[in-house]
Amino acid sequence: MQKKIKPIPLTEFKLRYNLLQAPQESNPDIKDTLRQAAVLIALIQEEGELHVLLTRRPTHLRSHPGQISFPGGKVERGDASLIETALREAAEEIALYPGNVEVIGQYPAMKTFTGFEITPVIGLVKQAFTPKLAQGEVDELFTVPLSYLLQTENRQKQTYQRNGIHHPVYFIRYREHLIWGATAAMINKLCKHLII
Repeated sequence: MQKKIKPIPLTEFKLRYNLLQAPQESNPDIKDTLRQAAVLIALIQEEGELHVLLTRRPTHLRSHPGQISFPGGKVERGDASLIETALREAAEEIALYPGNVEVIGQYPAMKTFTGFEITPVIGLVKQAFTPKLAQGEVDELFTVPLSYLLQTENRQKQTYQRNGIHHPVYFIRYREHLIWGATAAMINKLCKHLII
């Protein structure tokens, strides 16, 4: 059994994020035109430690039904940047408004087989907020302690073959939730970035 990782205080999180080098990961070789999107990896202080905010999508949606995801979505014409896209979507989906988020960075875009190139934006929620879930877009909002996600044994990777090429797919079980695919890969990248 691995040693349990203690919660990272907010100031230490910022130092690690800013000073440690993010892991370099390859993207799948996708030739199709991909739609640009951005998500907000929002961290909030709860019960004395940082938690990651996640949503569960409704099962009636055509795209990613019932899956666990970060607040986010497609870039719209009026968005000035990918950061603005992520913040706008978080405001629309869960009522987490831009003025309540301290953006500390972003990772390179991640290509998906579902036709998206997703840019993860990392932000810290400045103060507690009252979520209001967008009907038809979000069924549930929940948090996962960052210390749980940092435990290597809680992040699983399996390799799947698609068109003769092997690709890693990440999985994280938390209570009744199964976090997988691009969301789990982004969490894995954040965790690998923070571990000393």
